[in-house]
Amino acid sequence: MIQLSSKPESKTTQPSTETVTLDVQGMKCAGCVKSVERQLTQQPGVISACVNLITEVAVIDYEPQTIQPETLAEKLTKIGFSSDIRTSQSLTPKQIHFNQSQKREAEAKQQKINLVTAAILLTFSTLGHLEHFGGPTLPLINSLWFHWGLATIALLIPGREIIVDGWRGLSHGMANMNTLVGLGTLSAYITSCVAFLFPSLGWECFFDEPVMLLGFILLGRTLEKQARNRASSALEALIALQPSLARLVGDPFSDDSSSIEIPVEQVRVGEYVKVLPGEKIPVDGEIVVGKTAIDESMVTGESLPIAKNPGDRAIAGTINHSGMITLKTTEVGADTTLAQIIASVETAQTRKAPIQQLADTVAGYFAYGVMTLASLTFLFWYVLGTHWYPQVLNPSQTQMLMGSTSPLLLSLKLAIAVLVVACPCALGLATPTAILVGTSIGSERGLLIKGGDVLEKVHQLEGVIFDKTGTLTVGHPTVTDCIPFGDISNESLLQLAATVESGTNHPLGIAILEKAQEQGLSLLSATDFYTEAGSGVEATVEGKTVWLGNQRWLEEKGLTRDQDQTTITNPLTQAGKTVVYLGVEGSIKGVLALKDNLRPDAQETVSELQKRGLEVILLTGDHPQVAQTIASQVGITEVFAEVPPSGKAAIVEKLQSSKKVGMVGDGINDAPALAQADLGISLQGSTQVAIETADIVLMSDRLSDVIAAMDLSLGTFRKIRQNLLWALGYNTIAIPLAAGILLPSFGLILSPALAAGFMAFSSVTVVTNSLLLRYQFFHHQQ
Repeated sequence: MIQLSSKPESKTTQPSTETVTLDVQGMKCAGCVKSVERQLTQQPGVISACVNLITEVAVIDYEPQTIQPETLAEKLTKIGFSSDIRTSQSLTPKQIHFNQSQKREAEAKQQKINLVTAAILLTFSTLGHLEHFGGPTLPLINSLWFHWGLATIALLIPGREIIVDGWRGLSHGMANMNTLVGLGTLSAYITSCVAFLFPSLGWECFFDEPVMLLGFILLGRTLEKQARNRASSALEALIALQPSLARLVGDPFSDDSSSIEIPVEQVRVGEYVKVLPGEKIPVDGEIVVGKTAIDESMVTGESLPIAKNPGDRAIAGTINHSGMITLKTTEVGADTTLAQIIASVETAQTRKAPIQQLADTVAGYFAYGVMTLASLTFLFWYVLGTHWYPQVLNPSQTQMLMGSTSPLLLSLKLAIAVLVVACPCALGLATPTAILVGTSIGSERGLLIKGGDVLEKVHQLEGVIFDKTGTLTVGHPTVTDCIPFGDISNESLLQLAATVESGTNHPLGIAILEKAQEQGLSLLSATDFYTEAGSGVEATVEGKTVWLGNQRWLEEKGLTRDQDQTTITNPLTQAGKTVVYLGVEGSIKGVLALKDNLRPDAQETVSELQKRGLEVILLTGDHPQVAQTIASQVGITEVFAEVPPSGKAAIVEKLQSSKKVGMVGDGINDAPALAQADLGISLQGSTQVAIETADIVLMSDRLSDVIAAMDLSLGTFRKIRQNLLWALGYNTIAIPLAAGILLPSFGLILSPALAAGFMAFSSVTVVTNSLLLRYQFFHHQQ
């Protein structure tokens, strides 16, 4: 709400803010993510920046008066993270996906070339050591010159990008995973070159180490990339649903109306589109001609095709199964349901869970910490370690694994092992991969979970509040009783009620209008319509003021029931019917009773939530007796009734003083309560208000999806914790092992090549564990 100051001269204007999305390339680990975020937030005018390693995007809130997105993209590009502005206003999700796919294909092609090159070099390097395993001696391949050549090629071709990126990050104060790998491989290469050029030093050449290091690392990254692509396949399938062309027709009711195919982005609201059997629906629209069955599984998760008739809604991206239909376009482009789902899923994959803050904080300093530990490892073993533990220079196991008994080379190899065994990638992948898989599964099932922060909220819930109409009930009430008081007829009572309700779109009003249409009653002349949400409606009908609403609201207007009227209405409310009162010019003229049936899965859903230890509460604006009847049918004991929409948020806030609560509603009158609750869940019956307000949107019409959404959220959150535990635990154990903690007592060490293999395995493990969520979730749902 805008408030005007009484002193215009002292009025201050708050800077406007806008949001931009950048596609960012070149991020390899959590350290890169932290560096990009730090670079962005340091720019004047940037309010916040959220960067995602998996989706390779940065979402930035900024002040356009101070800085422009082009400047931010240039800043990132200069420090090695090639960035482009995502212009979603002019491109469809499919076009954006196509552009991103081209970039990823080029990157994957280069990665494949590097991996094949590294594999060939590694094969020749291995052939040079066949004599150690009883094989033949190959003169050329066994020579140091040959192995020097292999190592040099490895650094110049597959390792070039890693070394350059690592140096760029270090020079800009943003050391990353490539910095660690680059330092490790260059240290091994330079030391071997010194030993090669000055054999009198007695040092060992280990040119094989850079070749093996790069080979294992590139293999791990390729496997990781493939796993990440599988994780994002569901979102890509959603994007691919959008057809490229639409068949535009002029007059949909003419038998000889011709059609023309045009790009779908050129279709405008209000135009007519013909869809043949087997084709995808190109836009959101209302069916005006034809009957069919539509497969909506990719949008709502509903497995069976849904019968559609004229007047029904069709969603872009769904498949027309059986009949030819013509739609009147209602939404196009970014306004379609499919586009909103895609945008919601992409946003969810960017929003971070609070638990990730620990990982991000650690990742910001990780590379520098590892370089410090590697330096300390080298100094310890070179200056002190070999003096304290002289036996480590002699044991056969050290000789076998390290190939050296020189204090300098032993210290250097242990330091290199520390550099390459550390894995900030696992920390960076732990949360976003789990969120990516979880939200992708949700999009397949029609469960839109809006981000990592939502997952943590579900984990903390202690109670769930349900709205009644349209939530526990089907939301399509019917008029069961029409009882006039006094000299008004039954038909006149219904006609007056329908006339007043013609100015609203509330479910009760729609039911009254439908009943009047069934009886062939026409609407009267009416003006001055006024609706008080959750209470009733008012209008002037043929010069008389007419009210239609609940008992409390009419009492506020000065209209009260007498004892005879109370005797008539009490049995209606006891039967669980909603009673609305009609008042004309200061007196109550009659009542209408409406019945809204329970959803078939309402009782099962409530029972399952209670089995999980959650307190279930009913919150409704309906009469207390009606609320109690519905509550008793589903097993709810705590009920708040006759609560207006403006008061629902206050009830939620009161409950929050003692517990974490979620709210399940239809997203229209319940919007304030959904926003107030710790977790808001909106059912499919909704409008844009639901999608914007709720934390979870259920696209199907199944109340049981509340349980499915909670299961998916909890399962995803468990994966996040498992991944973070693995990433932190791995580094906690692997780094001391690489530093030689077991060398004095057991003679056990990690060679640099073996350390590189473990590092690659760590990242792949995190992504694979996230992918297991798909199997575990669907297995649990069965």
